Amino acid sequence: MIFHDRHDAGRQLAARLAAYANRPHVLVLGLPRGGVPVAFEVAKSLAAPLDIFLVRKLGVPGREELAMGAIASGGVRVVNAEVVRALDIPPEVIDRVAAEEERELARREWEYRDDRPPPDVAGKVVLLVDDGLATGSSMRAAVMALRQRAPEEIVVAVPVGAAETCAALNQLADATVCAYTPEHFAAVGIWYADFSQTTDKEVRDLLAAAAKPAATERRQDGARDMAGA
Repeated sequence: MIFHDRHDAGRQLAARLAAYANRPHVLVLGLPRGGVPVAFEVAKSLAAPLDIFLVRKLGVPGREELAMGAIASGGVRVVNAEVVRALDIPPEVIDRVAAEEERELARREWEYRDDRPPPDVAGKVVLLVDDGLATGSSMRAAVMALRQRAPEEIVVAVPVGAAETCAALNQLADATVCAYTPEHFAAVGIWYADFSQTTDKEVRDLLAAAAKPAATERRQDGARDMAGA
């Protein structure tokens, strides 16, 4: 075990991302749900805005923990060709699972955002944060979807990950920060004392908490402008 929980993991990861602190064009995006508590701590430590980027794993039917691919906002689909070949998964099965996950992705967009638009990432340095990297399917989908929105730089950042997955993501993203790459990785959850499921409510609460300082700062700036008028 390395981390007490996802918040502890986020604080440890933030120490590896200190070079991005207090920079005006940095944006932290957490992958719901488990990546959001990690991203919350990163954003707080770096004094950067926090938002989310939605990705859904495509689990193999009957073995849902095994990813045969992933989908992300913007209609991006990534297929894990190695898993699909090894298990001889037909295209119609992938399409069926993808359709189910697209409905869940749309539900979460509404659940977390309400009427807020997705963040504008054009010209931004985007820190894409999750609680760990196993196969990397979800993160690959997220990186590919973000590329379509013209960010200046995409940095994949996780507290723990399989070394080979972190290396592969480094070829896709502009930079990859995997705080820990254990020799015998096995699974993300074993490196956490508390790896309980993050709830929709926790995601909403963390997004609301992260937005408060920015809203307060805008009010203060407005008050200063009026005082100087």
